[in-house]
Amino acid sequence: MRLLPFTLLCCIGLTAQSINFTSEFIYEQAPFPSCHASTLAETPQGLIAAWFGGTHERHKDVGIWSSRLVNGKWTSPVELANGVQNASLRHPCWNPVLFQMPGAELLLFYKVGPSPADWWGMLMRSTDGGLSWSTPEKLPEGILGPIKNKPVLLKDGTLLCPSSSEHDGWRVHFESTKDAGRTWQKTAAINDGKEFSAIQPSVLFHADGRLQILCRSKNGFVLEAFSKDNGQTWSPLKKTSIPNPNSGTDAVTLRDGRQLLVYNHVTKRSRQWGGDRSPLNVSLSTDGKHWKSMTVLEQEPKQEFSYPAVIQTQDGRVHITYTWKRQRIKYVSMGLPE
Repeated sequence: MRLLPFTLLCCIGLTAQSINFTSEFIYEQAPFPSCHASTLAETPQGLIAAWFGGTHERHKDVGIWSSRLVNGKWTSPVELANGVQNASLRHPCWNPVLFQMPGAELLLFYKVGPSPADWWGMLMRSTDGGLSWSTPEKLPEGILGPIKNKPVLLKDGTLLCPSSSEHDGWRVHFESTKDAGRTWQKTAAINDGKEFSAIQPSVLFHADGRLQILCRSKNGFVLEAFSKDNGQTWSPLKKTSIPNPNSGTDAVTLRDGRQLLVYNHVTKRSRQWGGDRSPLNVSLSTDGKHWKSMTVLEQEPKQEFSYPAVIQTQDGRVHITYTWKRQRIKYVSMGLPE
């Protein structure tokens, strides 16, 4: 790993002495030219990451690939799943999502299908931190699983999966399971896909018991909504002050109660005028409403640094993976003050 320069704002109380920041590529070479949509989880055996890789997004050879962090080094990528249906039909894979059930299985959700409007949900399980995996199982009809960002475990043991659909406008809904994906419940969409077009929510926790989602949108800004009943019902979607160039984000509630967001601080207009999914930013908030910049992970003009995934591990460190120019997956680890 190499130490990188970073930009901090004093108003959030962080100093160069209070944070250490490292970054590296998960792999330098792989048997596929293009990759996207990474995810990561902490297992009892250490960190694991996954993403989809192949000739290019939507190509039928795109599969789900994975690497584990072992003794400080990422293992060579291995393919965990593909979209082969039979001898003459193969579909691309999409958007893996990892989640470690406490004291139980590591879950790998992903999608298979010709497009996001027509894909279906799949699930694999591991009992050894991703060394070996179960046979892929298709989720029940209408259940997609977490669509890009990680699910959250509620106090009653419910795994709440932030999901969305694209076949009838961009609409957000939620799926939940109390038995690690063996049986499911699903809410109705919380938006009509017309006034606000939203997908790929992240779920945040607040001290007063509310949940908050932050969503990718076509509206030029990250969208938000709140729930007072553990995700059964939600307030109407509203724009935040955070720009969004129609690109995926991810967020996590830190152990100290602060919210951390990874996103492209790019306006819809600037992308139309030649900007792209750069820069890639990290911001912090104490209330989920007012955000202050912490650091810029990437800022090369007219390049793509996108689709971040972020978690906080038991030791308090924050870990981020993201797409680097569609060529590799980059990994960042940073320590934050308590």
